[in-house]
This record gives sequence, C-alpha cells and structure tokens, in this order.
Amino acid sequence: MLHHLTNLLMSKEILLIPILILILLEVKHRIRPISPLKLHFHSWKLTRINRDLIIRGLLEIANPHKYMEVMVPEFKISPTLLSNNKLDGIRVRSNVVLNEASKETHRKDSYWTNNIVKGHKAAQVELEMTMTTINNYNISSLWIEIYWVNYGPFGYLCRREGVLLPLSHPPLTLSKQAYWHKDENFQTLPVRTHLLGPLDDPSSVIQYYAGHLLEPGDIIAIGETPLAIMQGRFHHPTMVQVSGMARTLCRFFHPTSSLATAVGLQTLIDIVGPSRVILAWILGITAKILGIRGVFYRLAGNQARLIDDLTGTTPPYDQTLVLGPRHSQRICDQLSREFNISIAVVDVNDLGKVKILAQSRLYNDTILRRALKSNPAGNANEQTPLVLIRPILNCNS
Repeated sequence: MLHHLTNLLMSKEILLIPILILILLEVKHRIRPISPLKLHFHSWKLTRINRDLIIRGLLEIANPHKYMEVMVPEFKISPTLLSNNKLDGIRVRSNVVLNEASKETHRKDSYWTNNIVKGHKAAQVELEMTMTTINNYNISSLWIEIYWVNYGPFGYLCRREGVLLPLSHPPLTLSKQAYWHKDENFQTLPVRTHLLGPLDDPSSVIQYYAGHLLEPGDIIAIGETPLAIMQGRFHHPTMVQVSGMARTLCRFFHPTSSLATAVGLQTLIDIVGPSRVILAWILGITAKILGIRGVFYRLAGNQARLIDDLTGTTPPYDQTLVLGPRHSQRICDQLSREFNISIAVVDVNDLGKVKILAQSRLYNDTILRRALKSNPAGNANEQTPLVLIRPILNCNS
C-alpha cells in the first residue's frame, strides 16, 4: 500500500514538471526586457515651390510607462521614393529636429541631441524633406524609414520603423467607365487605391475611392492585410528578439508557412505567449501523426493564420512582417452604419480559399464567398484593397 502511494505521488510530481516549465517560460516572456516607447505619426503637409516639393511631418515619441525613463541617443530617417518609372534626376534632402520646449537645448543644425523621455511623457520630432525634380515625374509614394535607438533598463535597442506617405492618387473609377466582372448572381469591381499606410483610415479610403459608386444592397470586402497596414500592424524583422524556442519549432512548419522562419514564429509567440504556442505545437504534431491537420492553427489563435512573413505583401511592406488586423468586427459595424451597406473583412488567396474575419449586415455570406473565390483583388501589386460586390436581384444564391 505504501509503495503504491509513493508511486502515485511520484507520478504527480512528474506531471508537475512540464507545467512548471510552461509557467517559467510564460513568466520569462512576460518580464523580458523591452522598450515601452511608441512612435506615433501625426500631421503631414506637402508644399510645392517651383521645382521643389517640401514635405513636413510631425512624429511623437510617447512613453506610456509610469516610471521608466528611456533615452533616445540616435534618430535618423531614410526617405525612398516609389514609382513605376525611373527616378534619375531627383534629389531628396532630409532634416530631423527634436522639437524641444527649451530654447537653450534647441540646435539649428541637423545634429540629434540625446533626449530622455520620462514616464507618461512624450517628445515631438519634426521631419522635413525637400524633393527637387528636373521633370514632372509620376511618383506615387514616399517611404520614410526611421532608424532610432532606445536606451534604458532593457539595454541598447536598435529599432527600425517606417511610414508611407502618398504623393499622388490613381484616377477614380467612374460609374460609366467601371469594368464589372459579371456572374449570374452578382458582379464584382476591384477598386484601385493609392498605396495605403498608417496615415490612412478605412472610412476615408472607402469614401474617396468608392463612395460615388455605392448603391443600396452593395457589399464592400476589405482585405485583412491592407486593413492591418492602415492600423500600423507591421514591423521590420530587426525589431524581433528571436528565442531558441522559435528557432527550433519553426523548422517543423511547411516551408511556405509564415511560421517557417524564426522571426515569423517569434512574432506569434510575442502575441499569444510561449506556453500557448508550445502546447498547440505538441498537440498539433500529435494530431498530424494521427492524420488530423490544422490543429496547431486552431489552437494557436487567429493570428497564427494571419501573419504574413517577408515578401507576403506589396512593396514596401514586402520587407516587413504584417500581422492580422485588430477589432475587425467593430470596424465592420462602424463602416456599415456610416455607408449603409454590408461590410466584410476577408482573407483571400489564389487557391480559392475565402476566410471571412468579420462581417456586418451580411445575412447570407454565400454570394460573398462565390464573388471572392476567384480572388478578383489579386495577390500581386494591383493595389485593389477593396472589392465592391453588387448582388443581382431575383437570383437564387
């Protein structure tokens, strides 16, 4: 009897070991050293003087932490023009100024003075770029990469972020000139826009590019990746601190998966935590041996399917990881009330798979799935984040 009781206690202790390991992994993940600083993009203004286009912007370095003070010893920008044409003969000059309240610390040159951002405080940064052209170039956007350093209790962190500033807009699709893809039950119209970025919002984009086309009963499908980009949910791989766990487990995913790289999988770990990922991985491997696929993605959460690794999106975001959007249902409801039509956030690929992340006022999603099965928006550089779907009356859908 005593021997049986001893064996039982030992078996319970053995079971506790993996639980303790998962708890330790989760605690280590939660208390890992990270910088609290956030970069927010504010007002931008474009002014043309003769052959010069002057672009002025305001950034805010915010510190939401209550106590921690963080230094910013370096802050540089690298502007890149995006166009379908050659850009010979264009010169871009840039300047970065810390907008200090004290005149004593303000410098007239472009030297960046080390700045301390205290807890619950923010520092403002003024950017100015002057683009000099010889001819009239068709330049679509300006991609501004920001290289900056955070220094504090977490160490010395080099960060790399970016913002896209549209310099021109494609012509609007007029009702009489619109080329609809027709089916017996519906017709679809991919809506072309400028390259989207964190300075855009879904409501303004829909209003500008599709507002004049909308009719009662229409459906607007928004791509989940463009929506996430407008929310600023993308980051450069250098922003991710890869763990040994990510380097090991990523090798077991299909090579085409966005989780097949250490940075891609670490991005998921940073979102949902290491314990959930490792449990989903163990159960997923077990289920796969038994012939059941997709268990990992169901257990690891929606972001496991929505993360796009490098090259998964349109330039310049092809060099970043793009996450899935936030608050998709709330956005659908808000846009549906604003435009009085049905709104859906979707994830579509060229294989005919249609995933509806959220929908509002859509009582029957059969037409939506049929209309998007051929992926009318495309997966290349079409710049068609919106698809307008118009059901045909008196149809059996």
